Amino acid sequence: MGNKVINLRHKHKVELYPVPPFTFEGTVHKTSHFPETDMLYENNIYWQTLRFKDRIYGIKLKSIGNIEKPIVELTIYSDRDLEDSAIEKISLEIEYRFDMKTDIGKFYEECGNDEILRPVIARWKGMRVSSHTSFYEFLVITTVLQNATVGRSVKMLENLFQKYGVIVDFGGKNLSSFWSLMSIFNTSEAELRSLKLGYRARILKRQTEHFVKSNFNENLLRQMPTKDLKSKLLSIYGVGPSSVQYLLFEVFKRYDALEYIPPWEQKIYSRLLFGKESVEVETILKEIINMWGRWKMLAMHYIFEDLFWQRKNKNIPWLEKLIRL
Repeated sequence: MGNKVINLRHKHKVELYPVPPFTFEGTVHKTSHFPETDMLYENNIYWQTLRFKDRIYGIKLKSIGNIEKPIVELTIYSDRDLEDSAIEKISLEIEYRFDMKTDIGKFYEECGNDEILRPVIARWKGMRVSSHTSFYEFLVITTVLQNATVGRSVKMLENLFQKYGVIVDFGGKNLSSFWSLMSIFNTSEAELRSLKLGYRARILKRQTEHFVKSNFNENLLRQMPTKDLKSKLLSIYGVGPSSVQYLLFEVFKRYDALEYIPPWEQKIYSRLLFGKESVEVETILKEIINMWGRWKMLAMHYIFEDLFWQRKNKNIPWLEKLIRL
């Protein structure tokens, strides 16, 4: 982590009420995501740092309800007392990022009796798509994931945290925080390459410049029709068909955003849906669309996450070869 330490000693607690059903663990802890030092799931409690409105906060989430009557206790750690308006804005942001206010009942009605999905939904009913990061921060993650093993991606992100991030001390935890846009804007591509980012240094540099100069309003983007939003996202340097669909799904909660399957996921879907080592992408996409239609990305998210939860409890050799963490 970076050398600078920010101590957050002020606490503000509020209760959030997700639309039921809502499962806490499956939503806040995504086992398919690579480990990051800006977040932690421990003893059924979720912690993360949050850079929001140019300030840094610590976030703690704890379930104090159940799947059918969900209540999430949100604790906001800050370096000063917060006005009610600031607490409300942070609460709304957390609700959005963890998709707490969406009613996914129709998904269960239309897909819940599916032979493949039925047992998965039984295990993970109420699970939501979530992204703990902002739009820009998610782009950073997609950039370090490009053409790299998960292990290398972890190292690249950690190098960035150490160089440009800070340590946030709150609630007995010490976690990394993402950097400000200007930290990357004011650095050189050569310096970024020295962090072993390779060609991704150019992508990160140009994307950051795009954000600074374009002054993106993430809330407005969330309200855009999918077609317009997709066009906007593809205008960003380095955003291709794989990145855009994960942005649409995880950051902007578009449940049907599945049009492209990258090679390593092709191997996973081939095994999960067809029991084979490799099936043509076109065949996989056609099958997914036929089975789950407008819910196709959410359905695959359930299956994908279920697989990685299985990995926590048993060794899956073919999956380990693909991950190489």
